[in-house]
Amino acid sequence: MTFNLMIAGVGGQGTVLASKLIAAAGMKKGYHVRTTETIGMAQRGGSVVSHVRIGDNIFSPLIPLGKAQSLIAFEPSEAVRQLPYLCREGSIIVSDVIIKPAGSSPENPFTMIDYLKKNVHNLIVADGRQLTGENVKTLNVALLGTASQKGFFPFDAETLIEVIKEMLPQKILEMNLRAFELGRTA
Repeated sequence: MTFNLMIAGVGGQGTVLASKLIAAAGMKKGYHVRTTETIGMAQRGGSVVSHVRIGDNIFSPLIPLGKAQSLIAFEPSEAVRQLPYLCREGSIIVSDVIIKPAGSSPENPFTMIDYLKKNVHNLIVADGRQLTGENVKTLNVALLGTASQKGFFPFDAETLIEVIKEMLPQKILEMNLRAFELGRTA
């Protein structure tokens, strides 16, 4: 079994934290896990992509083109940018909230969602504003809730909840647990 997941967003959205939570949940369930991040402009607003690979005989943390079963995108243009990594039967969850990444071209962002709708069979467009009603910084955890509910991971939602409780600071824990549940029910 090999599970390949990409997480794409822009700096400041919690892309790296989301990949660490998924990796920790995979390890908690006894899987071998490899992760890496590519950070475009290494600043808030720059493109950030995390690769998460779970399974046996994984020697590289980088997902080859066309081999990601799932993509969680915190921003539509980042979903389009990472689309070549998604396998033909792959699934995407994308937030509809537009955040122009630094250095991005001036395309109409709504065209990005239309493009994804035409080119991805298994697409879930999440209402990012609804998911982040309490705090915009919880989008990452809310989308993990959506992904767990849709069966994106080789482990259950309860494992992710345990990891969230273990890894997040107490002062933001309850807010993130509510976001996770909101993602599961949205």
